[in-house]
Amino acid sequence: MSWKIGTRIIHEDLQPDPQTGMVTQSITPAVAYAFPDTDTAAKVVSGEKEGTCYGRYGNPTVKILEKKIASLEGGEDCLGLASGMAAISTALLTFLQNGDHVIVTKDVYGGTYSFLDSLAPRFGIEVSFTDCTNVHNVVDAIKQNTKAVYIETPSNPRLTVLDIKEIADVCRNHNIPLIVDNTFMSPYLQNPLELGADVVVHSATKYINGHGDVLAGFIIGNENIIKTMRKKFMGNLGQNLNAWDAFLIIRGLKTMALRMDRHCNNAQKVAEFLSAHPGIENVYYPGLASHPQYHLAGKQMRGTGGIVSFEVKGGTEAAKLLINSLTLAMISFSLGDPETLVQHPATMTHASIPPEERIKFGITDGLIRMSVGLEESDDIINDMEQALEKVIGERVVKS
Repeated sequence: MSWKIGTRIIHEDLQPDPQTGMVTQSITPAVAYAFPDTDTAAKVVSGEKEGTCYGRYGNPTVKILEKKIASLEGGEDCLGLASGMAAISTALLTFLQNGDHVIVTKDVYGGTYSFLDSLAPRFGIEVSFTDCTNVHNVVDAIKQNTKAVYIETPSNPRLTVLDIKEIADVCRNHNIPLIVDNTFMSPYLQNPLELGADVVVHSATKYINGHGDVLAGFIIGNENIIKTMRKKFMGNLGQNLNAWDAFLIIRGLKTMALRMDRHCNNAQKVAEFLSAHPGIENVYYPGLASHPQYHLAGKQMRGTGGIVSFEVKGGTEAAKLLINSLTLAMISFSLGDPETLVQHPATMTHASIPPEERIKFGITDGLIRMSVGLEESDDIINDMEQALEKVIGERVVKS
């Protein structure tokens, strides 16, 4: 029987326990695994036989979750890791080594930028931050030693939407793997592998778990790539996801369809309110017809997500006053939680990017990123309205 994605999120690869019949998944915090004889142990360690030799390389509860995420993203296999940055760094280091070059979309998460700017050079890896909205820029940036292209779409924090299929075609023609950060969309709203990507990464801390109580990351791709990542990177670097957090994500996943629909609906209403407000200079949300990639978003995404970014007139001081004046929304670095969260990228998530580079990436001093939560949309909008009134009132007093 063919199920729609909302049903698949709940039921696929989740079966009642064969011994007890319990519907919820068991939590198995195992570290050591016993073997009937030394030959079996040796075969598991070498990869000749399926199994887990040590907790750093896998876990039964985590394996259930990995199978489910792989299925939802349309991949052969999945690797669960301890954080989104563990997923991002592992995906990149799998394809890159000393002397290699990687093309990265210029509008990228601050943690990714920090890793590529500070740690990648220590490995002898060269990085080109490129405007990937024009595929010709990607082609022009390719060098003889280019070993990967890394994009996130929609991007953090400007919500730039990139044509995954078009970029994937270029990468395939040059035999270069394409890695896509799909965190903002979740598997419910977008599936990059179906559009030609080779590897998908997620910060499962965000929408996949959805409750603000777990740090986790996922990498999805073909079986051989994931096997290499599991043995050579996750295991050796100790980045494994633990059983308790895997259980919480399995639980959180069951409401992902409901949550994402609500996030999208609320974000659309907030974006429409902000785009009509005189105190706002620009609104970045793929669900608005004014967004530069509005039509592309409609083509490759099943919804436009729960993040709205916008620029307040008045720069840094106005942005800070607005954020500090909110009473419902909370100031936080994270996103994807039930609560509405706001932050100032220039001084928070993207502070590691030098000011001159931030401007190139479109991260202005007045930019605010809002992770629109699951509250009533009217309450979120009313909170924004009262805060904007204070910003405008302050501007009038100063003038």
